[in-house]
Amino acid sequence: MFEQIKHNMETIEGVAIYPILSLLIFFFFFVGLGLWVFSYNKEKIKELSQMPLSDN
Repeated sequence: MFEQIKHNMETIEGVAIYPILSLLIFFFFFVGLGLWVFSYNKEKIKELSQMPLSDN
């Protein structure tokens, strides 16, 4: 089965760019997500963590 897929992918011109683009999207998404998490307001995190324990 993989030989058929490999053969089909080899016949597509310029197909080598797709794995590179996928890796770059994956990398930048997680770097951006990490930056967002570490730069998030610490007071807001404390407030949100206490929400399940509050009565109202």
